[in-house]
Amino acid sequence: MTDFFQNGIFTTLHDFKTKKLETIEAELKLFSGYRPIELILPSLYSELEGPALKNIVKEISEVDYINHVIIGLDKANLKQNKHAYLFFKELKKPFSILWNDGPRLKAIYRELKSKGLSPGERGKGSNVWNCIGFVHARGMAEAIAIHDCDILTYDRNLLARLIYPVANPNFQFEFCKGFYPRIASNKMNGRVSRLLIKPLLMALEDIFGPNEYLNFMKSFRYPLAGEFSFRKNLIPELRIPSDWGLEVGILSEMQRNYATNRICEVCISDNYDHKHQPLSENEKKDGLSRMSIDISKAIIRKLATKGYCFGPDTFRTIKSTYYRYALDFVRFYQNDSEINGLEYDIDLEERAVELFAENIMYAGRIFSQRPMETPFIPSWSRVISAIPDLRIKLRQAVDADNKEFQR
Repeated sequence: MTDFFQNGIFTTLHDFKTKKLETIEAELKLFSGYRPIELILPSLYSELEGPALKNIVKEISEVDYINHVIIGLDKANLKQNKHAYLFFKELKKPFSILWNDGPRLKAIYRELKSKGLSPGERGKGSNVWNCIGFVHARGMAEAIAIHDCDILTYDRNLLARLIYPVANPNFQFEFCKGFYPRIASNKMNGRVSRLLIKPLLMALEDIFGPNEYLNFMKSFRYPLAGEFSFRKNLIPELRIPSDWGLEVGILSEMQRNYATNRICEVCISDNYDHKHQPLSENEKKDGLSRMSIDISKAIIRKLATKGYCFGPDTFRTIKSTYYRYALDFVRFYQNDSEINGLEYDIDLEERAVELFAENIMYAGRIFSQRPMETPFIPSWSRVISAIPDLRIKLRQAVDADNKEFQR
């Protein structure tokens, strides 16, 4: 389900099925000898009890080019953390668990908070930030990959293709974003990407005119993919959003700080399915409703930093323009589904569009009411400047937790 299309902004790496997985893995093993590779797995404890993570661990256990695995574990008590240690021993390779709810890491969070450097809102963003900080503290990785822990269709090919562009010394890439089709269970998934991001970016371009940021964001095949990889030199200055705008925020940082010839996207799967979020039409703090608000805020903030002004009239215009584009996209996807024999619920799709349009207005109100809101967790370079020995404290805390559960 791929082709040779290039968007002209950055490199797209396809999967033509012409190179065997065994060959890619053998090359990665060679690369890892002088460019050590580490993997980050941000996980909720509940995912250890789900259908996906056991298979993910099994697949990772069969690769030999990963030097270390870092697991960020959220929402786990003492008993659950002990179980997590036994669970991840099946990786059959060195690993460290960041017990984010444990007393040692909580003490570090309190010190950060006392300096005004706390990750703030707990969630995937803060979990990823903690894990990246630990990679920085270890100082042993040259290439790092991150992927979600709820991928139902996971296999080794996904990991190999995700890390290859930044692990290969013959490539110039500093950052790589994974992409894949969101087709599963005989229907299209990925509603937020299909029905919010692309039509919203097109609407903003109509209103504000072409600019490099909107063109950059539009060029990604699947901007909300939770799978990406990067070189270690990105870590100190990388600013990570604490809310559900994580993926959009990271792409925005890449556009701001790096030349496009250092950025690529890679096809990592032909069949990708994971845990699906509910639409949550009546609750703005959950599901796709909250996600759409956080993503809209992230894009609005980014444009504001580029000098674009927003007011009530602007947001009403954005909403109306978005709505027209999004309804067109509903028809596009209906036709695409029909020719491919997929199910397509027009009512559900248009309800999603109506919710997203409402949430664009809501995100605009929040943006206007909280102009001093800081969406990003402080960069690790800023944290280390304020607390020079924090990397040592973080590594000691994580190592002490893991030694405790080795006994």
